[in-house]
Amino acid sequence: MTTILATVVVLGVLIFVHEFGHFLMAKLLGVRVEVFSLGFPPKLISKKVGETDYRLSVIPLGGYVKLLGENPKDEVPPELQPYSFHHHPLWQRGLIVLAGPGFNMLFAMLALFLIFNLSGIPYLTTEIGGVKPDSPAAEAGLRQGDRIISIDGQPVQRWEELAAGIRARGEQTLVLVVKRGAEEFQVELVPRRMEATNIFGEKVFAYLIGVSAGEHMAVDKVAPAQALTQGAAYTIRIAGLTIQSIYKLLVRDIPINTLGGPILIAQVAGKQAEQGVSYLVHFMAMLSVNLALLNLLPIPILDGGHLVFILWEAVRGKPVALQHREMAQALGMMLLLALMVLVFYHDLLRVFTPYQP
Repeated sequence: MTTILATVVVLGVLIFVHEFGHFLMAKLLGVRVEVFSLGFPPKLISKKVGETDYRLSVIPLGGYVKLLGENPKDEVPPELQPYSFHHHPLWQRGLIVLAGPGFNMLFAMLALFLIFNLSGIPYLTTEIGGVKPDSPAAEAGLRQGDRIISIDGQPVQRWEELAAGIRARGEQTLVLVVKRGAEEFQVELVPRRMEATNIFGEKVFAYLIGVSAGEHMAVDKVAPAQALTQGAAYTIRIAGLTIQSIYKLLVRDIPINTLGGPILIAQVAGKQAEQGVSYLVHFMAMLSVNLALLNLLPIPILDGGHLVFILWEAVRGKPVALQHREMAQALGMMLLLALMVLVFYHDLLRVFTPYQP
């Protein structure tokens, strides 16, 4: 039940935020919104308020906003043309298209700001979660549960500081101060060039001591202004990692089976909800950034595809021929459907294939 509720909240909120961005920008620029739907047809319930039909539809994998004159084939009466999407300037159409991904990015920033402001900024401590056999750390007598508090006299609190400090020193002898229970002691060791995996799951070689991070988290309490700047910085970092991931998928640096779809989202959402509201909101922020960037891919039918058509019209001085536009959108739909099938396939493999270490 927790997983189901968490999934409904995560997908519902993110879809609403995205479509509300398109809706609000269209309203601000004087474009009539005919339909605002959460989910894809068939519709479950609907209510018309003013000029807009608000709907809740059956398929919960997205949503849409239908604008007057959005389809170039639509015949718009002269008296309604001032409210038609197609009859507005290119820059205004571009803003309406960008508003969906833009609101997803804004949501991520605000969500992280709230978490950081209310709960603080979480980080992994330097507590050791595991020691690799026959590694420099094992030979120096380090154990699971030990906490490294300094490298060569330089204090370290975060795991990322510890990892960066070790890698930066290469094969130099390190002097570590370690805390075990109430006892503090000093060890000397030399990092060794070892195989590891990076954040994308790729195999890399680096100078390491053979320890892995524990699960102990600590929190930095920060002022609201710092929470806001850190929320924005963290959002930009997530966006950068997402762009790198998309590129690595395209060039096959990382396997396609790392993709996750609704089933994986549901599994992760359930786990995050069990850990607490802040964890779930943090996951929503990360997913919101992913949703924004995926929608900006230059695939017809996505926001990025619409932007390509708008840029083409701006450069050529005339819109893409309707026949070519329809062909491109049909190809884009086929590509998205194929991607959805592939993602569902790998989701189901994760569920039904036993883990083999």
